Amino acid sequence: MMSKILLSGLISLVIAGGLTYLLMPYLIRYFRAKKEGQQIREIGPTWHAKKAGTPTMGGILFIAATVIAILLVGIFNRFLLTNTMWALLFTLVVYGLIGMWDDSIKIFHHQNEGFKPWQKFLCQVIAAMVFAVIYQHENFQMGFGTTSIGWIYALFIIFWMVGFSNAVNLTDGLDGLVTGLAVISFGAYFVIALFQKQTEVAVFGLTIIGALLGFFPFNHKPAQIFMGDMGSLALGASLAAVSLLLHHEWSLLIIGLVYVLETASVILQVASFKTTGKRIFKMTPIHHTFEMIGWSEWKIDLTFWGFQLICAIIAVSMIVIFG
Repeated sequence: MMSKILLSGLISLVIAGGLTYLLMPYLIRYFRAKKEGQQIREIGPTWHAKKAGTPTMGGILFIAATVIAILLVGIFNRFLLTNTMWALLFTLVVYGLIGMWDDSIKIFHHQNEGFKPWQKFLCQVIAAMVFAVIYQHENFQMGFGTTSIGWIYALFIIFWMVGFSNAVNLTDGLDGLVTGLAVISFGAYFVIALFQKQTEVAVFGLTIIGALLGFFPFNHKPAQIFMGDMGSLALGASLAAVSLLLHHEWSLLIIGLVYVLETASVILQVASFKTTGKRIFKMTPIHHTFEMIGWSEWKIDLTFWGFQLICAIIAVSMIVIFG
């Protein structure tokens, strides 16, 4: 059975990666022809201005490739298309659509701001509520480990999915950064899913890894296309969903520690400025602080990827050893 799972996952990985890699040049040319490019924040680093006009919404292709690959493999392996897999695909697609709507507003209005914060938050909460209802309806364990806490856990699901979708979105500020981090994060959960014999989660993780590997050649510095909110929101929510379905929710605080630190830097910066009028960091999210002190994007990427990889290895080792 394990060999069948691995074979299905690898086939799905190849399909998703191949579709993304082969079709991405056409998507980039289409966006360039339509002049649908990224608007750069005025408060960001001045040298990011040269990125203005770079096509965004690259997430639309790696999300579509992931869904197509899983459905194709699922046709021949019916054991994959379970309610667990549908819940994961729902999360990936719906949060992707929220991000696409947000990106579309930015593109068509030629501005860096899309949804009003409350609008974006409301959409994310509603999507998380639907996932929580599905989770409860399918009789998944409503609690941490073997402890059942019912509706309180439903509130946690909403907090977890909204929180990490925004955390990954905040981290997506440098060429290739989130793409590499997400490959590491989903790779860690792939190992955990195999350890727990959670077939659907393992295949889902491998498929996203394949799609992101197909996307990376176009997203690393100098990026030809960005994933946009469509990609980052979908990846963040999907990581949260995976951690919930594996019942190792808190592992995401370690496996996704970079996302947590990026978000914490923003919260601390805003709190400090509003209470004392002083800034703790040169610029947030914190990857911009490293830029301000002279680090190149590649140096930041490699450092953050290395740090996240170490964190992922620690988390996976703890789960495999202690369960």
